[in-house]
Amino acid sequence: MNEVRRYSEAVTTGRVGEERDRAVFEYALVRVVPRLERGECVNAGVVVYCQERAFLAARTALDERRLLAVDPGVDVAGVRRALEAFEVMCAGGAEAGAVGRERPGQRFRWLTAPRSTIVQTGPIHGGLTEDPAAEVERLLDRLVR
Repeated sequence: MNEVRRYSEAVTTGRVGEERDRAVFEYALVRVVPRLERGECVNAGVVVYCQERAFLAARTALDERRLLAVDPGVDVAGVRRALEAFEVMCAGGAEAGAVGRERPGQRFRWLTAPRSTIVQTGPIHGGLTEDPAAEVERLLDRLVR
């Protein structure tokens, strides 16, 4: 019974296994949907949130060639500005405006809320990580680049 309780506590705190100090994290892809009526998208970034570590970050990497293949008339400069704003909002602070004053979890929920805009996020997924910052890069390499 003690083993079940310890495992339950480990899952709750994000620490599964005594040999590692892993934390629960959530992530969502940042995608560009140039023509909403068609629903086609290009993965352009990732946002990662880890409550236990008070961590929130986004990284973007736009493949312009792929985006232009989906919609040759897309405003690439406008998309780049929107992606940059997404990263700024994750970082928080005065530069991010009103949302920048919110806690990381609130910013993550706001950024990942469903919307009908050219830059939007996909569904939220979860996992365990020892290093949320490294997870951002790993996910960017695996799912975007």
